[in-house]
Amino acid sequence: MRDGLKALIREEPDLEVVGEASTGQAVLALLEQLHAHVVIMDISMPGMNGIEATRRLLEIRPACKVVALSGHLESAMVRGMLKAGASAYVAKCTAYKDLVRAIRTVLEDKIFLSADIAGTVVDGFLRHKPGRAKTSVAVLSPREREVLQLLAQGHCSREIGTKLSISPRTAEGVRSKIMLKLNLHSVPDLTKYAIQEGLTSPHF
Repeated sequence: MRDGLKALIREEPDLEVVGEASTGQAVLALLEQLHAHVVIMDISMPGMNGIEATRRLLEIRPACKVVALSGHLESAMVRGMLKAGASAYVAKCTAYKDLVRAIRTVLEDKIFLSADIAGTVVDGFLRHKPGRAKTSVAVLSPREREVLQLLAQGHCSREIGTKLSISPRTAEGVRSKIMLKLNLHSVPDLTKYAIQEGLTSPHF
């Protein structure tokens, strides 16, 4: 599908594909080398998901526009991407029809949603979204969000330490800080919070 969408974009004389990546971490690394006006972001990626990658990307490049491209059409995923700062949400089933239009729409500083997504839940959210919405997850540092995502995915402190190249004791310390900041008191509570904020999902 990626090759087909690249070909679709390249048919537009004023649009250019400057790079591609298959993970959230790779997207962030690529943006350190390239100047992209728009990033097409999938939600379901290994490691850092598209919601967290979008949040991190816009912290680094706030002027960049993000177009979410996903097969997840449920409202929680849509809200998660929009709250992270995405300016468009395109369903994969309509990508060949909607993607170029979505790119042009966000470049005009407007929001684009595929027809299948523009329901009442999203409409209600957008009415309260003048820009990137502020949520309690904003109080967490990037490292704390990484640890929270891994905790919600069922990883223990030792596994988190291995994945993030930190000690298990450091991972436990980060978890304690997260609980304190969010006023949550158990790993199940953290997991529910992570799902609600789009940091992870049972569908991933």
